[in-house]
Order: sequence, then structure tokens, then C-alpha cells
Amino acid sequence: MTSRPSRAGSAARGSLRRFLGQEKSDDWAVRLLPRVVLGLAAGYTLFVLASAGMSSFLTVCAVLALVATGWLLRRRGQLLLALVSTVITAAVTGYFAAVGDIARGQASGLLSGQAVFGYWALAGMALLGAWMAKDHPGRRGVTVVAADLVLLVTSGVGTVFPAVSVPLGFLGLVLVLMARGGGIASVRGWFARVKGFGSRRTASTGDTDG
Repeated sequence: MTSRPSRAGSAARGSLRRFLGQEKSDDWAVRLLPRVVLGLAAGYTLFVLASAGMSSFLTVCAVLALVATGWLLRRRGQLLLALVSTVITAAVTGYFAAVGDIARGQASGLLSGQAVFGYWALAGMALLGAWMAKDHPGRRGVTVVAADLVLLVTSGVGTVFPAVSVPLGFLGLVLVLMARGGGIASVRGWFARVKGFGSRRTASTGDTDG
């Protein structure tokens, strides 16, 4: 009768020793705890900012969204480069449009809205145009950066000549997409085919006359 309680007690003590002695190197908890602490700190910070003002809360949320997007696209460098370039271009072109309107005394006018919408639409076209070509010969992100540089230059010109800035940006955008996407090569091939067809027709006409 006494053996059973003794065996039960020894088993309980063994279980207690195993419980107290386990997880000597708990890598999972080492990785999890900092994330929990940082998550709680971030949540509390967002709560404080939301209590202080909606603008600060929205700004922090936008920054966090951008950081999360960058983290998710860290292995797709060209797409990340294109997105960053597009965001910067949208901000800078909007600033140039506002500066031009202030210089002309037309702040918050209709022209500003049209110019900003035009620049942003062109920046979106550059982003889409680089990825619409199935067999792109170059790096797509570099193509977007080159097109955005053209838009930045034309938006700077737009502070002085607002009427020609958006059409000039559209023309530069088309040229960049053609040059980087193989469009110029296809146009050259088309001209070569037309020229070859014309030369063959001329030769056949000469043979017929002879």
C-alpha cells in the first residue's frame, strides 16, 4: 500500500523537476517577447497620437503603411524602387505646382488642381507603362525613375510656363517608355520592313519594265 503513494510522489517530483528545468534555451520566447513589447509600445503610441490629433495619427499610420510595404517588397527591389520614386515624384510635382500658383497669385486655384492631377496621372502612367510590357529589356524600376526625372524637370518648367508643362511631360514620358521598353527598336524594325518592301517593289517594277 505504501509503494503506490511513494511511486506517485516520485513521479510528481520528477514531473516538477522536468517542468522547472525545461526551456533552458527558449529561442521562441526570445524572438517573441521583443515583438510583443514593441507591438504594445506601438499600439500605445498610436492611441496617444489619436487622442492628441487626427492629423498626427494619420501621418503615423501612413508612415507605418509605407514601412510595411517596404518590408513586404524587400525582395522585389525594382518594384520598391518604382513605388518610392512615384511617391517622391507626386510630392515634389505637387510642391512645384503650388509654388508656381503662389508666384502667379493663384494659390488654390483651378490651375493648381489640373496641374497636380496631370503630374500624378503621368506618374501613374510611368509606373503602369514599365510593367505593361511583357518582355521588358531593361530594369523596370530604373525605367520609372528615368520617367519620373523627366516629370520633375517638366514640373519645374511648369512653374514658369504652366501651359506646356503637362504636355511636355507626357511627351517625355512616352519617349522614355519607348526607349526603355524596346519601342524605338520596334519602330526601327517597322521602318526597315517598309523600306525593304519599297525597295523590293522598285526592283520588281524595274524588272518588269526591262
